Amino acid sequence: QVQLVESGGGLVQSGGSLRLSCAASGIVFSIHNMGWYRQAPGKERELVAAITSDGVINYAVSVKDRFTISRNNAKRTVYLQMNNLKLEDTAVYYCNTNPPLARYWGQGTQVIVSS
Repeated sequence: QVQLVESGGGLVQSGGSLRLSCAASGIVFSIHNMGWYRQAPGKERELVAAITSDGVINYAVSVKDRFTISRNNAKRTVYLQMNNLKLEDTAVYYCNTNPPLARYWGQGTQVIVSS
């Protein structure tokens, strides 16, 4: 059974930082392209950062130069370092493969940025 478990969210002030983690089980993690997605209230889920199995990285324009995605294949974990957080970064953050598979969505981790 595949499980992707996100953690590390919380309440942070504008300008602050958080580091999200996503631990994978039930898949051969190293061969998968992975992504961090987020869904803000009233909005569709969007891809914010992606990393291929070979380590090629891409970011959404809205988070470029503030967020950093990385992965540790030995730990089957993908990370998202978020710096200089803005109010508009408030959302539930999820990890999944890229492109995402419906059956892999987890509970996500809530990030709330306050002023």
